[in-house]
Amino acid sequence: MKAYVIDRYNKKPNLRLADLPEPGVAADEVLVRIHAAGVNQLDTKIAEGEFKLILPYRLPLVLGNDLAGVVVRVGAGVHAFAPGDEVYARPDKDRIGTFAEFLTVSQDDLALKPANLTMAEAASLPLVALTAWQALVERANLRPGQKVLVQAGSGGVGTIAIQLAKHLGATVATTASAKNADFLKDRGADIVIDYRTQDFATVLEGYDVVLDSQGPKSVAKSMSILKPGGKVIGIAGPPDPEFAREIGGNPVLKIATSLLSLQTRRTAAKLGVDYSFLFMRASGKQLSEITTLVENGTIRPVVDRVYPFASTPEALAHIAKGAARGKIVISMT
Repeated sequence: MKAYVIDRYNKKPNLRLADLPEPGVAADEVLVRIHAAGVNQLDTKIAEGEFKLILPYRLPLVLGNDLAGVVVRVGAGVHAFAPGDEVYARPDKDRIGTFAEFLTVSQDDLALKPANLTMAEAASLPLVALTAWQALVERANLRPGQKVLVQAGSGGVGTIAIQLAKHLGATVATTASAKNADFLKDRGADIVIDYRTQDFATVLEGYDVVLDSQGPKSVAKSMSILKPGGKVIGIAGPPDPEFAREIGGNPVLKIATSLLSLQTRRTAAKLGVDYSFLFMRASGKQLSEITTLVENGTIRPVVDRVYPFASTPEALAHIAKGAARGKIVISMT
């Protein structure tokens, strides 16, 4: 099979097209012919080596964390899926590799594709939709009447998180450029703050939850708009000790995350708010719940551009610029 791999970590990822053996199928696995793959900022960060301590992948490595495709073969212990099923998934963090023609996926990480979506639309959803779900439903327990700020609303996570938060009954604020204001209000945002001309910390107050995708400096500022007991959930760091425990990190990782997040956790304690780092996990069960919201029109995917498989390096370069509205997708067909 054809696949795009990296041979070494580099600030300018150098992908090469390789011929690899078709994957085998264990008892609890499903072999999927990939029709489309989502491209994420996570892919560029992995290629640059930013997560070497957290995700010690063996090189050469096939990148890619989202897929939509058709089941080719199932293992002896798989009963929920059959050859011919149209499916989508965010593979487990230890088993990525969707920039390829085939991938074996654990049956627990897989869900039937929403019937009303194309393969490209479906491939845009798993990682960002699961991130939004695990942040707002699991971690924040967002409830009707609460107020949430979604940073970078026009990005992949932001466009889905806004829709999910609105579905959960929250008042939703977001940061974005002025040109995206009407687009984001159409997705459910009540307040759109132009990050070029406005400082969200001077506009907003008394918020219950902030979903932050911008990193430590933004996390620190986000705490200032929270009411006592409010929560900042960071998906761009700093990683905290609880995250290291969740993934079974070694002692070095536990010490590193403790030091990296020390100032952030101290600031949160001083303000009487909570900070946690979220590195989303694969979940076919949650993805099935998201499928219901997609099929009833509650959540609409946002695809900025679809690249052919041969242009995978260009797709990765596009997402690295951080200017996409919604998701970039690679089509294999």
